[in-house]
Formats: sequence, C-alpha cells, structure tokens
Amino acid sequence: MKGLRITFLLPGPGHLPTGGGKVVYEYANHLSRRGHRVSLVHPALSDAETPLRQVFKRGASYLQRYATGGFGPESWFPIEPSVRMLWVPTLADRFIPDGDAVLATAWATAEWVPEYPASKGEKFYLIQSWETWDGPEDRVRATWMTPLKKIVVARWLRDMGSDMGVECSYIPNGIDFDRFGLDVPVESRSPNRMMMLHHSHPVKGSADGLAALALVQKQMPDLRVTLFGTAAPNPDLPPWVDYRHLPSQQELRACYNKASIFVAPAHTEGWPLPPAEAMLCGAALAATDIGGHREYGVHGETALLSPDRSPQKLAENVLRLARCPELRTRIARQGHECIRKCDWGGAADSFEHLLHARVPQFEPNAGFCAAEGSQYAD
Repeated sequence: MKGLRITFLLPGPGHLPTGGGKVVYEYANHLSRRGHRVSLVHPALSDAETPLRQVFKRGASYLQRYATGGFGPESWFPIEPSVRMLWVPTLADRFIPDGDAVLATAWATAEWVPEYPASKGEKFYLIQSWETWDGPEDRVRATWMTPLKKIVVARWLRDMGSDMGVECSYIPNGIDFDRFGLDVPVESRSPNRMMMLHHSHPVKGSADGLAALALVQKQMPDLRVTLFGTAAPNPDLPPWVDYRHLPSQQELRACYNKASIFVAPAHTEGWPLPPAEAMLCGAALAATDIGGHREYGVHGETALLSPDRSPQKLAENVLRLARCPELRTRIARQGHECIRKCDWGGAADSFEHLLHARVPQFEPNAGFCAAEGSQYAD
C-alpha cells in the first residue's frame, strides 16, 4: 500500500510540553510507522493578524531557532526519524508541502487552511478544545464554520458542533502504555501523597487547586503535594509542596506512581492527558465536573467530580478519598481499567478509517476493516 502524504500544522514551536502538541506528535509517530509520509509544520507566527511589532519579535525568534534547530519536541517527546520536521516563518501556503491531507490543529492554524490550493490535500481540522482561552470567540467560532472536515477529541466538543450545525467525527485521545503504567500497588500508597499539574493560565484552575489543597492540609498536616509544569518554580509555594520543573517522562511516571490522589481543577479541557496518565499509573482522580474530565471520569466510579471554580467542594472530595482507603482504592483501580481502554493504536485505526472515507485514493492497511470501523470512530 502506498502511504499518504499527511501534513499537520502546529500553532508554534514544540520545544515545551503541551497536551495538544503531544496529541499531534503521537498521531505523527503512529501514522509514520504505518507507512505514511508525515510532515510536522511549526510556524514562528501562526496568527495572521499579529501586530507588526510582534512580527519583528517573532522574526528574530524564527532566525534563532532556524539556526539552532530548537523548534521541535525532541527534548521531551521522541519523534520517529521518518517524520519530516519543518520550521517556517508563517503558515502561508508557499511554506506548506504538497500532500494528500493537511490538518489544522488549533484555531489560529485553521484560519489559513481554507485558502490553500488543492495541491496541499484534503483539508481537516483536529479540534482539541473550545479555544476561547487562547483567542477571540468570534474568530474561534468562525474556524468551526470553515469547510474543513472536523475531527474532535471529546464528546462535549462534538455536541458543541452539533449545536452549531457542524458535523464532527469523534476520535478520543489515547495513552501510551509503554511510557505510563502501574508500578506501585494502589493499596500500598500513603493517602497524604497527592499530585497536580501547575499551569500559569487561569483556565487550568491551578489557583483553585492550590486553594483546595490548602484546605486539605489544614485537616492533614502531613500532606505532601507534588506539582509539575513548564513554568519556573514559584518561591511562594508552601513548604508542603514539591515543584518539579519540566520533569522527564521517567520522573513523571515515578511521581504518578507515588501519588495516591491526582487533583485536576481545570475550568475547561478538551481531553486532558495528565489526569489520564495519573489514572493509568494508579492514582485516584479528584477533578472538576467538566466535559474533558467526563471523557473518562464517572463520578463515584472512576473519579470523584465536583463543580469547577469551587475549591471547597474539590477539597471535600480529596478528603473523602484520603480518609477512606476502600473508596480510594476502588476509584483508583476502576479508573486504571477505564484508561486501559484508551489506546493510541485504536485512535490511529479510526484516523485511517476517516482518511479512507475522505481521501478517495487511500486504502487502509491490510487487516483493518474500514466497513466496521473502530470502537473509537463515531
């Protein structure tokens, strides 16, 4: 079978870990291993309406990264050697390789694609969130109305599309079972060991999470919390918090396996990876009741969910898990089994099935039944 030429458009450089970037890189690797010719296009500037002063600033960054090659995710995510990595000034069509399929992966990238010539391939839009936290709502909404073929990672995004009259294909994310797994028995973990992603953007709810954990610490003076993130350490963090700056995958797995509870306080998420990774590693999930967490968090079964923007309610659920070993163990084990169903192989199958339906010249790998599709396709 002749593989397709598939181009993914990233919203910027990939040198820092992001969930949305990781999803794209996973797809790139899996599709490349299946014989497709994958290109990852990283622009110095993805927003076509950026003010002139920012253009000059980005231009300097472009030249620096062009010289050093430091625009990709190699420091935190391994990319298959067969994947073509491109660093370009903008996403103008002259910088985009010809191909069979081209995929926008963020709202700013989706603004460029409708004007591409047919030589760039069938046009798709991988929607990973309702990105009003990153751009003006009118422009974000407008990208949903473009003639691109939409792929969403979560049911709540599919429902949003339906409300707008937009047809979307639903393919949820997967988790890498080689990189993350259960190493420390759930029942042997100390209930005072907890973990949370720390992020500077308000939409991630880190301030709410820390407020909830402070309430927990008043009830559990021996509380020990591991935070991790990409920002520099904050010297104002309380002494019962250990912050890990840009942890390696091995370090992150070890931290997940020490934690008895993972706290996810976000206000909105598409299909978030860190809570799912923690669940696969055996941590019980205490999370906000938002669409992204509901992809794998069922209250009382695989997680305890609480209203977002309510540190008090989140703290109550964390204390319930900490004080009741039977509940915490049951939630952790059922969460682990739930996440084990989320595998990248199945997601890649569904992706190929979608390409088969949309790109006429493509036939999927032998052994995959396009008529039956995949458990992930919807």
